[in-house]
Amino acid sequence: MELLEETANEILAGGRPWAALAESGLALVGVPEEAGGSGGTLADAATVLRAAGYHAAPVPLAETGWLAGRLLAEAGLPVPAGILTAASGTLSGTLRRVPWARDADRIVVLAGGVVAVVDPARARITEGANVAGEPRDDVDLSGVRAEVSAPCPVDAAELRRRGALARAVQLTGAMARALDLSVRYAGEREQFGRPLGRFQAVQQMLAELAGEATVADVAVRAAVRDPGDPVAVAAAKANASRAAGAVAAIAHQLHGALGVTEEHVLHKVTLRLGAWREEYGSETAWADDLGAAAAAAPDPWAFITGP
Repeated sequence: MELLEETANEILAGGRPWAALAESGLALVGVPEEAGGSGGTLADAATVLRAAGYHAAPVPLAETGWLAGRLLAEAGLPVPAGILTAASGTLSGTLRRVPWARDADRIVVLAGGVVAVVDPARARITEGANVAGEPRDDVDLSGVRAEVSAPCPVDAAELRRRGALARAVQLTGAMARALDLSVRYAGEREQFGRPLGRFQAVQQMLAELAGEATVADVAVRAAVRDPGDPVAVAAAKANASRAAGAVAAIAHQLHGALGVTEEHVLHKVTLRLGAWREEYGSETAWADDLGAAAAAAPDPWAFITGP
């Protein structure tokens, strides 16, 4: 795991990491080898995805392996080479805000219990973006025939949970970077003849930032260990999305005007915190799901406090 983490960080710290991710096989970690993936566990895939979040890397990593690759494997279909993305909806209308659709070599669509592979070059794509500038495109599949399709046991709700867990992992990586940047800046920047980190108020802010990032990370790692538990996934995404707002606010308060400049890396990190916290369900959406599940449970208190 340490070697995997080191390799992922080395690649993702570079300027154009996607080619190296694909060549090394890291883009398909967590996808079974027999389907054309690189093998490994979901925890291995999370290690690579967390590193991508840490470096605010503009790569379709979650979409290619975590979402599309696993869907194809579960449908018994081979995983094609190149950039992949996944969406649930329809094979005869418009898919909204599909991540990285304009750059994808293939789009994997989950519709009515069937997984289908379509060529985006045959579709009409209306380009869009999230607040971090990552592609989120509308894809009109009217008149487009699937290249291949097969039944799949995964439904739209499960695909949403997988997307939510992927974004939660990315959020924890980005929050760890915000913490590292803030600690370093507080140690380097001097005010009134001493580093900012020597002031008690700043120390308290750093402690709060670290606490938010740590609590979110614990919840997300627990969900990665048990991705089939919808409660664990909902709690992980709700926690990570909520913490992302607090982490971004504290980090920018500590950095002052420097942190909002286009050139500073914090700007890139916190834009992704703002974007990813909303995708595949915000903290409010997942908290509503958790509340509804607790209310419907035979023993709501046991539901909330149980393992």
